[in-house]
Parts: sequence; C-alpha cells; structure tokens
Amino acid sequence: MATTNRAKSNGAKTNKVAIVTGSATGLGAACAVDLAGRGWNVAINYTKSKKEADETYAAVRAKGVEAILVQADMGQDADCRKLAAETLKKWGRIDGLVNNAGTTKFQSQGDLDGVTPEDFDRILRVNVTGPYMMSRAVYPTMKKQWDEHQDRGSIVNISSIAGVMGVGTSIPYAASKGALNTLTLSLARWFGPAVRVNTVCPGFIQTRWLLGALGQENYEKLRDAQEETTPLRQAGTPEQMAEAVIFFLTSASNITGEFLIVDAGTHLGGLPMKGR
Repeated sequence: MATTNRAKSNGAKTNKVAIVTGSATGLGAACAVDLAGRGWNVAINYTKSKKEADETYAAVRAKGVEAILVQADMGQDADCRKLAAETLKKWGRIDGLVNNAGTTKFQSQGDLDGVTPEDFDRILRVNVTGPYMMSRAVYPTMKKQWDEHQDRGSIVNISSIAGVMGVGTSIPYAASKGALNTLTLSLARWFGPAVRVNTVCPGFIQTRWLLGALGQENYEKLRDAQEETTPLRQAGTPEQMAEAVIFFLTSASNITGEFLIVDAGTHLGGLPMKGR
C-alpha cells in the first residue's frame, strides 16, 4: 500500500501528521521541514532549544501546513505520552513518528573513566528507552487508523553508524545505538501490519549537536577526514540524512525492520586512494 501526503479520515481528505522528536535543530529540523514541504502537518519537539525550535516552527509553517511546538524530554514517559496526546488532540491522527532525539557524552579513546554509570543511564534512557516509550505512545492511534481506514503508520528510528561499527563519541553511545537497532526489529514484528518500523544509521553529520559533542578541533578533523577519505568524498548534511528518513516514512510501503546506513561509504573501510 503506497502512502500519500493525504489520508482519508471520516471520508474527508486531511493532511498526514508526523511527530519528529528533537526537531529544533539538525537532522530533526531537516526532517520536519522536508515533511512540511510534502504537505504533512508536523509536531515539533524540543527539550531546551526554544529559540531554534521557534525557527523550525516558522520554517514548517512557511510551507503552508500546520505545526505545533511541544517541549518534552524524551527520556521521560510522561513527556512522551504528552507529546503524542497533544498531537492527537490537535489533528485527531498520527501517521508518522521520527525518533530523532538523542544524547551522548564524549569519551576519549582508552579513557574508561570518561563516562560514569549516571552517563550510561542517561544515554540509554534517551537513546533507547525514549524511542520505545514514544513508539508505545503512538501505537494505539496508528493501530486504530489501520483497523478503521487501512492507513498504515510508519516509525523511523535515528540510529548511527556507531551502532553498527562500535565507534562514535563514546562506548555507551555506540551501545545505545546498537540496542536501538535491535529495538527496531522487535517493534517491526510487534507492530505489523498496522505500522512499519525502520532505522536510518547516519555517519558523520554537519550539525551543531555533533560539534558540541566533539569540540571544534575534533569536529573539524573528522569532517576533513570524511571529505578526503570516504568513497563519496563528502561530509553528510542534515538534509542528506533526511532524504533517507523521508523515504522510509513516506515511500517504502513494503519495507519494515530494515536498517539503512547513510555515511558516504565510511563503513566500507579503507579503500585504495591512488588514481582517484
């Protein structure tokens, strides 16, 4: 069943609705704006970045669709339920969910004391438990839409190449993304046929979030390495990552439980550079 920008609801055509967590900046913001350009209404979520969230809200509204702005911590079950409830109250439906909100802490190579048990708990709670709680919060609505109108919902989890290769800003971050990949498989089984669940695993993305996690020097070194050594010779942008998210959310009607690595070929490892 192919998805469209419009969905039937009580016989009338209405805009489809998506929730994008952590959508004040970066990849989340890019997804929100892209969806808006395709005619989707969007619930924009943020935890602290109110100014940036306002800017994303304005960019979404400029596309001619509706939006709401919801402050909620994706590490808290009550906040996840609030985000789903406010979206449903506004539009009466939820068609898509992008579990983008995430957190990390930078850990230098070999510094096993660089992260504390409290760091581990917070990273796992936001990056793994959060997507679970958020998916659980939207599932009843998506299931009802499937049962009543054969409108299939779609959930896209934002993982990382860290969850595939065991690299990244810290060991708990990589572990959390590996767990998120497994969560995707479980939810795809549990939520079918009403909901498709897939994952995008980005590599390096040019975002303020990654800059803050790595620091200026490390960020620039990694960006330059991407542009010099990856098969595609480029450092990814939020908009490029959003392309993959939108594919899963709106077009991949026969795909569920799948991971898509979007990293300019980083995962291919060292390739011969002579003559290229």
